[in-house]
Amino acid sequence: MKIAVTILQLLSALVLILIVLFQSGKSQGLSGAIGGIADSYMSRGKARSVDAKLAKATKWVGAIFVILTLVLNCMVAAGL
Repeated sequence: MKIAVTILQLLSALVLILIVLFQSGKSQGLSGAIGGIADSYMSRGKARSVDAKLAKATKWVGAIFVILTLVLNCMVAAGL
């Protein structure tokens, strides 16, 4: 049982890392202002929807990771 929870925790950690890496930065900073990025309305809307989905997925997978960590900690404390 402990091995199964550990494997699930490892998989959730890897998924969480991938989701965070796929997210775009919140601000372009000075380079974005100087570069003069010209986005159309549709591309900005699409990016926001994808970013919103990734942010929601980050919260869910992060919560799963925390729950699995607590379960694993309780199992170790109980001697299972």
